[in-house]
Amino acid sequence: MKPTPTPLIDAIDEFVAHHRMSPITFGRKALSDPHFVGQLRAGRRVWPETEAKVRHFMATYRPVPASAEVKAA
Repeated sequence: MKPTPTPLIDAIDEFVAHHRMSPITFGRKALSDPHFVGQLRAGRRVWPETEAKVRHFMATYRPVPASAEVKAA
């Protein structure tokens, strides 16, 4: 039996908490839309293609070490 997918907002909330990322940063990185998470919480509907893109971002995200961010600046 296949597990039921987690509702998107629950998955995003887990992701941002785990990675200590703000919802605005998440929206920017995943979709170039800083308002995405806030609008999703307010009832925004999401196309299946958009949900797939967000879930792909979360599945493949690899954080940049803090020392690398400082050197890049």
